[in-house]
Amino acid sequence: MASTAKVVLMTKNNQATEARGGHDMHEPSGVARKLREQIHDFSGRLSPRFSVPMRRFVEQVLYGIQARQSVRLSEIGRSLEEGIPLAKTETRLSRNLGASMLEGAVQEGICRLAARRVHRETLLIFDTSDVCKPYARRMEYLETVRDGSTGELADGYWLYTVAACERGKPRVVPLYGALASASAPDFSSENDQILRAVDTVRKAVGDRGVWVIDRGGDRGVLFQAFLERSMRFVIRLRGERHLFFRGKKRPAREAPIGCAFPYAETIVREAHGKENVYPLSYGFRRVRLPGSEQELFLVMVRGFGQEPLLLLTNLPMRRNREVLWSVVESYLSRWRVEEMIRFLKQSYKLEDIRVLSYQRLRNLVALVVAAAYFAVVHLGERLKVALLARRVLSAAKRIYGVPAFHCYALADGIAAILRRTAQGPLCQLLRTKPPPVGLQMVLQGL
Repeated sequence: MASTAKVVLMTKNNQATEARGGHDMHEPSGVARKLREQIHDFSGRLSPRFSVPMRRFVEQVLYGIQARQSVRLSEIGRSLEEGIPLAKTETRLSRNLGASMLEGAVQEGICRLAARRVHRETLLIFDTSDVCKPYARRMEYLETVRDGSTGELADGYWLYTVAACERGKPRVVPLYGALASASAPDFSSENDQILRAVDTVRKAVGDRGVWVIDRGGDRGVLFQAFLERSMRFVIRLRGERHLFFRGKKRPAREAPIGCAFPYAETIVREAHGKENVYPLSYGFRRVRLPGSEQELFLVMVRGFGQEPLLLLTNLPMRRNREVLWSVVESYLSRWRVEEMIRFLKQSYKLEDIRVLSYQRLRNLVALVVAAAYFAVVHLGERLKVALLARRVLSAAKRIYGVPAFHCYALADGIAAILRRTAQGPLCQLLRTKPPPVGLQMVLQGL
């Protein structure tokens, strides 16, 4: 994980300055101006149908999250430098944050902006995580969740995310994020939450992409919904799931018995500074789901534990190393999304969220995902980025490790630049004085 950003910021006159997290450097005012312009441009693209006050609110929240790397309304308010009592700024932000339409509009806006980056073979990875609030008492609809970092039970909320990535490439694009509680009146089931995420993304990307879901997608009602939607998928099965193969209905854990595992690979996963080596062997079997005549394929992988990894897919399989490995590789790419969730929690302090009402919680989580999209995609695609401490993977199979996640350093660099100028977002500056001549900004590594 990269905790320090080191970048070079250059103007047309080739004036350069270094920005290191925690160092007292002086950037040209045009650099911060360009960042404000990018946030202004992004917020307009994200919410083109919002009223002027709501667009201004979205821009201010995105600016505050980036400038303070925090989801506290008090910190966001401080970043705005409005010249009025902070309590009044917080009250206005809280009032606008309660808008019922905000979450859905932001989620749809992110998916719409990201749609052109999703191609036929792009992986659309769904993941369920948590937002733990062990000391909260007044937040609405708190429930018991399992803390993914400790494995212990705690009060909090569930976090449903979708991200896009390409096989063999490290970049992860956040597409969707939603906070939910089973205690809330509008919560019907986890299946509905999963299908809501799927349908929101598919509304923008259509039938493109291959959906990758862990064991949370291993449910009959979801399989039926996915097949009805003609989705292409790779889903991890539990061993007790029943399938039809060899002419009978059997538990999926029996599928590897008597099946050949003709292909082998060795992969290395890097996590927490350690390298874990996995020698794998894999094969496949033709199967059907109970009550369905559609032919599916069960790809089986030995090497991760005592029981083989079972991956159900409707992608056409045949006895070919590359074809089978593409399914295994798709599932292993899910590990990258876990790092994206850590990025949301660490760089923007997502679990420090302190608004009390459930609607405001959900809206703010959607805006945090939008802030991450701004840093990872919107800004990243316009700036040439290379980080000092970035690690280069030494072999093709090392793609399954978590490389130095450049977004941490990029978020740190954005915050450092915006904090040093302390002028507020562009929507405020435009109301008081005309903008100066813009300077071209190039962000490049040393």
